[in-house]
Amino acid sequence: MARPLVNVPAKVKRGQAFEIKTLISHIMETGFRYTTTGERIPRDIITFFSCSYNGEEIFRADLYPAISANPFFTFFTTATESGTLEFKWTGDNGFAETATAKITVE
Repeated sequence: MARPLVNVPAKVKRGQAFEIKTLISHIMETGFRYTTTGERIPRDIITFFSCSYNGEEIFRADLYPAISANPFFTFFTTATESGTLEFKWTGDNGFAETATAKITVE
């Protein structure tokens, strides 16, 4: 079970750029390793991340086996209006996780 962490400022001035930080706890397995008995360990990675601001996508990333466990993203956007940031992670084996954060624009 993955656990997302999101860090977004509670209040921002209109037109100001602000930083968004996300981290999700997920043991990433590349699918290239083998057990001690020689069996391949199945791939289990997060393959996609996106962030939407009031329903409009502002950031997205496609992820591949070289991404480390517990992927961390930091990016900036400009405050236009108060609302909700929605974060989505999807991956192998039906993995899907979401998180939201509210922001107030003054």
